[in-house]
Amino acid sequence: MLRPGQVHSAHDWKELLEPVVVRYREGGLRKYLRADAAFANPEVYQYLEQEGFRYAIRLPGNEVIYRKIDHLLTRPVGRPPKKPIIFYHDFRYQAGSWERPRRVVAKVEWRQGELFPRVSFVVTNMSAKSQRVVRFYKGRGTAEGWIKEGKYALNWTRLSCHRFRANQVRLALFVLAYNLGNFLRRLALPRAVRHWSLRSLQAKLLKIGAKVVTHSRRMIFQMAEVAVPRMLFEAILKRIGELAPAAAA
Repeated sequence: MLRPGQVHSAHDWKELLEPVVVRYREGGLRKYLRADAAFANPEVYQYLEQEGFRYAIRLPGNEVIYRKIDHLLTRPVGRPPKKPIIFYHDFRYQAGSWERPRRVVAKVEWRQGELFPRVSFVVTNMSAKSQRVVRFYKGRGTAEGWIKEGKYALNWTRLSCHRFRANQVRLALFVLAYNLGNFLRRLALPRAVRHWSLRSLQAKLLKIGAKVVTHSRRMIFQMAEVAVPRMLFEAILKRIGELAPAAAA
């Protein structure tokens, strides 16, 4: 969904979420949502609660909630270890714009060589332990990694058309190309190279150098084996060949 560049990142949040909510409204599934601080909005909380979603949303810090974790903001005694020292705490909090109190989970992380701790807050309606709530929220990083991969592998932020709708179509085509690349990675790559990113696929497999030698009866592609050895290339071709669509009933 492409939006104007000068609007807030949570602009038209309901238009974005509603199709997803409707899609999963039936079926009896447990529904979860995680989002960054741009969605720290009481209207978002109410909407998700009415739709039966469990959520974990980053909450910007303020003086009131920092006072709630004041006992965790004193540096631990002794030489700091190489591994970070992490404390978790949860409490009830109600901002002025909220109609009722909600649970807030705090994470305080002391790292070696840093003078002040790293502090983060998450507002949630989940009943899990604080550490599990934070771990669930940090799963956002996985999705952001996929977004970054699409940006670098396909340059899908290169939306240089003069019309907004044309840029929307262009972005949709970029996403389609990204999904096709993911299908290739998941279904055609052998286990040994399944960890390759789309950029690795482009550089090592799709942009592979080759020399074409033409004879009277055949044409030969002589390809470099620096990045993709012959056995690996044969395995990829074999797996692609096995992806033939099933015959129509």
